[in-house]
Amino acid sequence: MSAGLQPWVRTLSRWRAALLQLLGCEQAALRALDRLCRLAPDDWAARAARLHLLALAGAWPAALADSSRLVLARPGHAASWFNQGYLLEQCERWTEAGQAFEQATQLDPQLDRAWYGLALVRIRQGRLHEAAAALVRNTALQPMSPHGWYQLARVQLDLQQPEAAAVALRRLLSFEPRVAEQLMHETGLELPAARG
Repeated sequence: MSAGLQPWVRTLSRWRAALLQLLGCEQAALRALDRLCRLAPDDWAARAARLHLLALAGAWPAALADSSRLVLARPGHAASWFNQGYLLEQCERWTEAGQAFEQATQLDPQLDRAWYGLALVRIRQGRLHEAAAALVRNTALQPMSPHGWYQLARVQLDLQQPEAAAVALRRLLSFEPRVAEQLMHETGLELPAARG
């Protein structure tokens, strides 16, 4: 059935849905994408846009169903695996989420958000050494994101590594002092006094 749908019709339908979303008409955009996905089930751009709208609405199981179709159709696409991991995490399916994030990092070792997602899952699972390793990779790839540094310091504290946590705190203080202050307030972590 999708073979009869002209490419320009698909493109126009996707643009219409994007415009509806831009105008704040998310439900109308979702209906337009639903229709396009029924008429062209292999239109992966439409399915990805639908997945995004479903996730924004918190419809995790429906978004996960679309995501599962995307990873089956495009198993070599790291971003699809990242999305799958995120949605599985939202559904509290920790083991599967970790596997999806690992797949994303194997396909694209530079995908910093996949390393961060993997770290959050490993924290949740109590696998702190693996979480720390993923956060080290995340902060190397995304050195100006406070989230990775914040989580890295917390994990290092949980691993009884206060010196390493202080290094992460110092880095965080250098570009995001508010987050660093929050970390110090929550954990009691302080920087060692400078030696004179």
